[in-house]
Amino acid sequence: MRRVTFRQLRVFDAVARHLSFTRAAEELHLTQPAVSMQVKQLEDSAGLPLFEQLGRRIHLTEAGRLMLDHARAIEQQMDDLTAGLEALGGVQSGVLDVAVASTANYFATRLLAEFNKRFDEVTVRLEVTNRAGLLNQLAENTRDMVIMGQPPEESSLVAEAFMENPLVVIAPPDHPLAGEGPLPFERLREETFVIREQGSGTRIAMERHFARHGLELRTGMEMSSNEAIKQAVEAGLGLGLVSIHTLGLERETGHLTVLDVEDFPILRHWYLVYREGKRLSPAASALRSFLLEEASALIEPAYSPARTVNGSR
Repeated sequence: MRRVTFRQLRVFDAVARHLSFTRAAEELHLTQPAVSMQVKQLEDSAGLPLFEQLGRRIHLTEAGRLMLDHARAIEQQMDDLTAGLEALGGVQSGVLDVAVASTANYFATRLLAEFNKRFDEVTVRLEVTNRAGLLNQLAENTRDMVIMGQPPEESSLVAEAFMENPLVVIAPPDHPLAGEGPLPFERLREETFVIREQGSGTRIAMERHFARHGLELRTGMEMSSNEAIKQAVEAGLGLGLVSIHTLGLERETGHLTVLDVEDFPILRHWYLVYREGKRLSPAASALRSFLLEEASALIEPAYSPARTVNGSR
């Protein structure tokens, strides 16, 4: 195999992730012909095609899958080398790529802003996405770390809880159950819920909690974001289940209330997740220590699960 460049492997990895030359070009800020040329040069070096086109879509060949495994191993080794050199120099600067669940974004930006005040030479690149997006980024090792609710049960990942994540039942302030309580769990049998999409960590926790109590979840509408759920609940389309950390504005305005229901809140945690064996740079290690040691003190006092959202309780 002739000489292969790291740039060719990076371009190939982008095309393999997206299975699209156009989307890879957009991500890398290159023209599509430039991306095609880099892949063609890599294929010439390998002596085998790395992609094949079936219909209108491209797919990895067997050689392409083998190349992708080694390309990612090489990229990980380069990341480890960079982190090791930075550690030797005691560097507290650089770039951190962090992804957070859309629910966690309500508080993650506050934590990262505080972190940035202390380490102002570190640039944090933040992406907000859903659970499926986070799992994909963990699988492909495209982020230094992610913040999410329910981590997958995989031995290849490190998941460290750093803050409680209470899930509460919300209703509009004029709902018949508002201000009542404690309500028996069984009372929820009569209510319709606006719920998150399949695969959401909140929905998984909600379905398990109802199943443990032998209660069938009665659903009305399915939403892809917490904002949509809160708006639907406020409009009277049903009750909702959300993290208490998503209710900052509604707490101040009194547009929603938290119902006092037995066996609520559902107590979960927020997790910092990254690949097992990943060598964290000094900046990434500093962020990890900051979250594990200080996140709860900075965020929790503002969000007590024992209060209604409008603070009237």
